Amino acid sequence: MATLKFLSFLILQLFLIANNCEGVEVGFYKKTCPNVEAIVKETTKHYISIAPTLAAPLLRMHFHDCFVRGCDGSVLLNSTKGNKAEKDAIPNQSLRGFQVIDAAKSALEKECPGIVSCSDVLALAARDAVSLINGPTWSVPLGRRDGRVSILSEASKNLPTPFDNFTTLKTTFGALGLNVKDLVVLSGGHTIGMSHCFSFSSRLYNFTGKGDMDPNMDQNYINHLKIKCKPADVTTIVEMDPGSFKSFDTDYYTMVSKRRGLFASDAALLTDTQTKDYVLSQLNPHGSTFFKDFGESMVKMGQIGVLTGKAGEIRKHCAFKN
Repeated sequence: MATLKFLSFLILQLFLIANNCEGVEVGFYKKTCPNVEAIVKETTKHYISIAPTLAAPLLRMHFHDCFVRGCDGSVLLNSTKGNKAEKDAIPNQSLRGFQVIDAAKSALEKECPGIVSCSDVLALAARDAVSLINGPTWSVPLGRRDGRVSILSEASKNLPTPFDNFTTLKTTFGALGLNVKDLVVLSGGHTIGMSHCFSFSSRLYNFTGKGDMDPNMDQNYINHLKIKCKPADVTTIVEMDPGSFKSFDTDYYTMVSKRRGLFASDAALLTDTQTKDYVLSQLNPHGSTFFKDFGESMVKMGQIGVLTGKAGEIRKHCAFKN
């Protein structure tokens, strides 16, 4: 049964990949809404200047959108009486920054009503959020349309988890057309943001179910984390990249190389030759290719399963279908 479910998932993803590029291009709105990028950037800048920690959840929101049904804005839809949406799935309950997307969309509706999709707004806001905290920038192909379907169970089933090993990660990313390099590069997004203790506490207290610690995590770091995270703690949050969690940089790879990656999925990068080599190659900030690579992988991820042409719709309000 599990194999059958995976094959169904794989077929769906291959279909999405096969239909993901038509009509998506840089400058898509140059005639219909020429100020789209300036409007989204100004809105994002306003919010990030007040709360820099919003950058990480905006990036994560785009990531979570693309990994479920493709980059169609389905993560933005609210649940209804008859349907629990992706937004309410456990991995998405800690997402923040929806107000940034709503504010940018509202400004765009005044400038060019009914033209720019919510999924494009999210793709632009994620890019701008990263660049505003000293990260790279990249050209975002636009022309996505918004999906009309959002199902909680699909988010729970299809999103990568912090507990995944390398084989699981490779399979999940590969099913969406992303390769091993994309996997290790996009993992670098963990250079910003916070995490709840429960996302990694098993590594501290009960790694194999015998009350043991994860031997793949630095012992001194485990002791440090135990001070902040007690067993069964479901409320405390910690920095994913200590001392640098508000700045987009290469420090994540330094932490991973020292066996101080927070998640099991971070530690998994050291269990494969290709990903380990990439981690080590980024340790010299002057020779790092991370910023360039990140932009390229974000463009690739941002084209997963996009709806174009007459598919989907252009939502008026991002949390509701028209």
